Amino acid sequence: MRVLLTGGAGYIGAHTAVALIEAGHDVIIVDDLSGTSAEAVARIETITGAAVPLLVADVRDEAAVAGFVAEHAPVDAVIHLAGLKAVGESMAEPVRYYDVNLGTTIALLKVMDTAGIRSLVFSSSATVYGTPEQLPLTEESPTGIDLANPYGKTKRIIEEILSDAAAADPGLAVVSLRYFNPVGAHTSGLIGEDPNGIPNNLMPFVSRVAIGSLEQVAVFGDDYDTPDGTGLRDYIHVSDLAAGHVAALEHAASGYAVYNLGTGEPVSVLDLIAAFERASGRSIPQVIVARRPGDVAASYADPAKAQRELGWTADLSIDDACRDYWNWQTQNPDGYPRG
Repeated sequence: MRVLLTGGAGYIGAHTAVALIEAGHDVIIVDDLSGTSAEAVARIETITGAAVPLLVADVRDEAAVAGFVAEHAPVDAVIHLAGLKAVGESMAEPVRYYDVNLGTTIALLKVMDTAGIRSLVFSSSATVYGTPEQLPLTEESPTGIDLANPYGKTKRIIEEILSDAAAADPGLAVVSLRYFNPVGAHTSGLIGEDPNGIPNNLMPFVSRVAIGSLEQVAVFGDDYDTPDGTGLRDYIHVSDLAAGHVAALEHAASGYAVYNLGTGEPVSVLDLIAAFERASGRSIPQVIVARRPGDVAASYADPAKAQRELGWTADLSIDDACRDYWNWQTQNPDGYPRG
């Protein structure tokens, strides 16, 4: 298949591009490069030996995206990863988040309709579950209730839009993938997570402390009802996550389907820090601070549906993820070159 990746130069997108090419598919990418660099696409080409056409554009620019799709026709499927993703930023800029995240999706559906593209895999999030009522989370767990931030709300609304679109068009095959916590990097060290400024997520923050660019890790709360008092999360290696996209694409059938992509193995904040210390061989200073508003004690997946229906499992451990992230960090201490 030839697959259009929106946001394909980003962290998850770059790894998904590699996985698709290695599975025998062709990839074309649309990305506005607001959170990444064209260097990521060059490195995808280095890893795979394949040419990967890149359109630098906002996915909301229907004319530009439609022209790119027509230029590379036929395009068989879309994996939609473009969008804004910082929870804290979404609280400060909710209108921008609704505009970008919903706008890219609606524009993309219009382009797909015009081009006759009938298959879509969407990058959703476990944030749609809100505060878990019961663990582990299954695809039948309640969603859309008590969502703490606009980021999670946009993901939930997009899921509704896609479900309605699939219901209205029996020929449309749509899959929403609810990610848990992506971590790690490609084993080559050529592609990885490259956050602008101070990272929002735990592993890149820990890595910056290990390499010396940040002073210490703030652990938000040690009084949760968990084995060591710190929050439990389901950390999935980004390469496993990428493989999940390939599986979803290759198994997509008419209608709308949802899958959790996680390991099902909860890891605490302190466990992750300890694993990163093992991987880096460095001591990582940490300080316990107050809980953050909106954080839950634990969130982790039941990934059985993806295993059963897609033949997919997460095979890599938190130690694998820390090893690969440290390899990326040491090879690219300043991330991708910008400019």
